[in-house]
This record gives sequence, C-alpha cells and structure tokens, in this order.
Amino acid sequence: MVRILFVAAEAAPLAKVGGMGDVVGALPKVLRKLGYDVRIFMPYYGFLPDKMEVPDKPVWVGNAMFQTFQVFQAVLPGTDVPLYLFGHPSFSQRRVYYGEDEDWRFTLFANGAAEFVWNYEWKPDILHCHDWHTGMLPVWMHQSPDISTIYTIHNLAYQGPWRWRLEQMTWCPWYMQGHNTMAAAVQFADLVNTVSPTYAEQIKTPAYGETLEGLLSFISGKMRGIVNGIDTERYNPEKDRYIMEPFGVDTIERRAPNKIALQEEVGLEINRGAFLMGIVSRLVEQKGLDLIVQMLPQFLGFTNSQLIVLGTGDRYYETQLWEMAGRFPGRMSVQLLYNDALSRRVYAGCDAFLMPSRFEPCGISQMMAMRYGCVPIVRQTGGLVDTVSHNNPATDSGTGYCFDRYEPLDFYTAMVRASEAYRFPDKWQRLQQRGMRQNFSWEKSAVEYVRMYKEVLGLPLDEPVVTAADELAVAPPVATQPSTDKPAATK
Repeated sequence: MVRILFVAAEAAPLAKVGGMGDVVGALPKVLRKLGYDVRIFMPYYGFLPDKMEVPDKPVWVGNAMFQTFQVFQAVLPGTDVPLYLFGHPSFSQRRVYYGEDEDWRFTLFANGAAEFVWNYEWKPDILHCHDWHTGMLPVWMHQSPDISTIYTIHNLAYQGPWRWRLEQMTWCPWYMQGHNTMAAAVQFADLVNTVSPTYAEQIKTPAYGETLEGLLSFISGKMRGIVNGIDTERYNPEKDRYIMEPFGVDTIERRAPNKIALQEEVGLEINRGAFLMGIVSRLVEQKGLDLIVQMLPQFLGFTNSQLIVLGTGDRYYETQLWEMAGRFPGRMSVQLLYNDALSRRVYAGCDAFLMPSRFEPCGISQMMAMRYGCVPIVRQTGGLVDTVSHNNPATDSGTGYCFDRYEPLDFYTAMVRASEAYRFPDKWQRLQQRGMRQNFSWEKSAVEYVRMYKEVLGLPLDEPVVTAADELAVAPPVATQPSTDKPAATK
C-alpha cells in the first residue's frame, strides 16, 4: 500500500482559514477509500482540544532548531484518517496565522515534520507538502531518494521567509537554491501542482507570478493543475441541518423559505422578491473588495437588491463595508465573523454570490454556492474560469455570470445582467439547477491526484491501486530507514 503524508498548516474541520484547509481535510479520506495509506501532519493548535479528543501521551518526541517537541496521534474527526499533531508551546495560542513569530513557528513545524519522517516507525513513500509553511521539506528530502515530494501551491502571494532569514533560523543545505522558501520548494519538489489548470498557466506570467514567473516557467515541465473539490457529503442541501428547509436539485421550489429565514436572521427587510446577494470571503484585496466598495453603493441605490457580507479581513475593508451598511439599513448586513453554519445559510438563501476576485488560485466558495443553488457572479480568473461558465439564456447553458477585465464597470454590468435575469423565474430556476448538477466532488479530483502520485513513484498510469487486501501479494517498494550519517534538519 502506498503511504502518503500530508503536511500542512490547516485541515478542516479542525483548523481552516482558506482553501488549503478544505483540501487537506477532504482529499485524504477519499484517497484512503481508493486504497492509499494517507495520514496528516499538522500543528497542535491551542484550540484543538475544544474540537476533538487528543491523547495525553505523545507517540514520539523529537528535537529540532534546539527545541524539544512532541507528536500526538489522533484521528481527523468524522473520518478514519490518522492525524499527527506537532506539539510545541509556540502553537499553544488560539490562532493559526499572524504574530511576529510566524516565520519561526512554521519553520520549526517543517523541521519537526522532517525529523518525524526520517525517524518515526511509519515512513511515507510520498510527502505531500502544502504552501510556504512546508516549503523547506522538499529541500531537505532531496537527500532522501526513498521519499518523493509533491508541493502544492494554494496561494502564490504568500512565499515565506527570505533566504537570509532561513539561514538565521535553520539549516539551509549547501545545494539549496532560491531566494525564499517557496522558490526553494518548487525547485526541489519532484512534482509541483496548483489548485486549478488556469492558475497553473497564469502564474507563469508577470501579472500573476508574484515575481516567480520566470522560475515557474522554467520548472513548468513538472507543474500540474488540478481543480479542488468540495466535500459533497458534508455540504449537501438535501441533508444540511444548518439550513431552514432542506432541498435538492429536483425540489428546488423548497429553497424559498431559506431566503426569508436568512433575511430575518441578519436583519434585512423581509422581501421575497428582492435580489439577495451574498459574500462569504476573507475581506482582502485579492477577493475584489475594492470593486465591491466602489460599485455596491450605486447598484444598491438604483435597484431593490439586498446584500449580506460574512467574513473578516483587512480593517480598511471591514470599516468601508460597515459604513456602507449604515447607509442602506434593512438592505445590507455585514457580519464580521467566521461562522460555518451561517455561511451555509448564506449559500442556501441568497439568489446570487459575488466573487469578483483579482486573482483566485481555485476558490471553494463559488462551488459551495452552486451546490446550494446560489448563482455565482465571478471574474474570469484562475479556478473561477475552470468552475463557472457564463449563462446563455438562449441555449440554456452556463452556470453563472462572468466578466473579464478587473474594472468596476465590468463588475457592475455583470451584476445588472444577473439582476435582470432574476426577473424571469423559470429561466433563473433552470440556471440554479445547472449549477447544482455540476460534479465538484473530491472523487473527481482525486483521480487526477492519483495520476500524479503514480507519476512521481514511476508507476504505470494504468496500474490499479493496490488495496490493503492486495498488499501481501503486490507490495510497492518500502521506504527504508535513513542512514545514521544523514545530516539532521537542525544541523
């Protein structure tokens, strides 16, 4: 059985800030169903005991960067995925990111993961690393030919500490190249993937490459693009206990009470006929908040539309949206918080979902919205290109409304076209149903990840997955204990 260790800063439902958490929380359990021995290694955050049972005794104790750490073994809630928690006082606070020690904390985490992989009794064949927090692992694993590495870029904008800072904190091997953590990772990983095919191409250009476009073009031969999926079992409008009235693609007429319930919950005027738009997002520039702040006053001023915003982010955008809500009482509600249950009610109750991103590696929210019959209004960039197609009423095709240029007027036009289409209930309902019928399950995406795992191991792409029952008869090469003269990550 092929052994794979996911190393990441997030894993839903325990710790989720962005799309990485959804990927790490959902993909391993699907891969285990396909016969892979997949496990997760993540930090032991201070808030985890509130969400799960963690054993008192560690399964392993190690040292890295002159620090002693412990590794606790548990199970990802609601799954059979083994979970290794990296325990150190620097992660005991009730936060995932931010803080002056962020670079140091996650560099220590990556060091700990390397020591664990080299010395623990269970050894992976593939180390699947996620974003800059694990960027040094492909560099260190370069000296371990029995361990293959795959590096996933979830957001290129965050590239980790510079080389000079890394040299102050940890061991940078003599062969290491790259001016920061992510630049080193993409050079030394066996394969690199991003979370959508379009984003994989866009980051090779100056507009999206975040100064790494030249390097990413150079290593493009080992780069892949695989669209994220969503957990269709966990997010199912037919069975979701967090929404007022469950419904399905063939019972979409039962969706209407969710809109009234949402309006009442967030303090909007109860109006079944209002065009209700929703935003569930980090409130940062990447998500197109400058377009929203510029154009929403005009749009709300000339239509009977309503808007609910759910999320947190930059103080500037929080303040702008809060002040705007004061100018449109009963028609705009701003909820500055993270609330998974409320986000489901937004998807289930809103008519349209706004996502005018400046760039978007993949995006999960637009897929969630379509899953719940909420029509996305998106900019054609990154994963939004791969998941949302423009509505064409003449041919009954498309799943949302798209605009190309990152310009306020283009965004405004897309909102106007959607609000006008909403006036024709029959066609709008068919548009909702087309979105709900899209297959965004992880089972579909997992097939592409399996191909990538086979490729990195040198296995035939048409070779069937070896299951636990077959392992005695057909076993892949077993990773060996690293030699005792191997340099440690803390050297």
